[in-house]
Amino acid sequence: MGLEEGRHFSVKRPEGGKAGYVSILREGLERAARLSIRGSEEQRELAAKFVDYILQRAGEEGKEVHEKALEVVEGGKARGSLKLEGFEKEVDGRLVKVIGGGARSERSNSGRKLLRIQITAEIGGVRSDYMMTFGRYGADNEARGYAYARADAPGGREADAGRFAALIKALTGKEPRVYEREDGTMIVCYREHLEGFARYAELADAIERWLEETGR
Repeated sequence: MGLEEGRHFSVKRPEGGKAGYVSILREGLERAARLSIRGSEEQRELAAKFVDYILQRAGEEGKEVHEKALEVVEGGKARGSLKLEGFEKEVDGRLVKVIGGGARSERSNSGRKLLRIQITAEIGGVRSDYMMTFGRYGADNEARGYAYARADAPGGREADAGRFAALIKALTGKEPRVYEREDGTMIVCYREHLEGFARYAELADAIERWLEETGR
């Protein structure tokens, strides 16, 4: 299935010849779930058996563990299942029409590996390009995305923030956090939004690679 140690699973190797164990990481289970429906015939068969085994073991650990594992599996299967281009949805009275988009990773000046998601959309009749930049932050390596509303956009910063938030909600099903700062209006997204973006074929591969490469 192409799973790699450190990215998709971890291995505990005790000293003295004692038995060790392998722990599947979230990224590994997501990848296996995705391969179970979008891989080659051989990959689908192998991945499906692997996912079933993990869910069985999770069930043995209790309802809460099983539900969490099932949530990860469902998210993995949904990756790449939709298309940005041509997507339309009305959100809070605004019609969101997505024209296209993509994602790429790059290094910041400080060396942090970032993920930039760019989407072109018409929202409430106003066409614009929207950019959200994700990074890993904090002791728990949390994935968070940031963007600023544009003061030069039609209607000003407040209107742009409203359109940006509508776009994110339309695509991910989750509202972003929007708040005012001294330097402008900031839009913030979290892992749940990133998982929502990963459902779109134009973004899925770049998001998956970034999550794997920046995970611990």
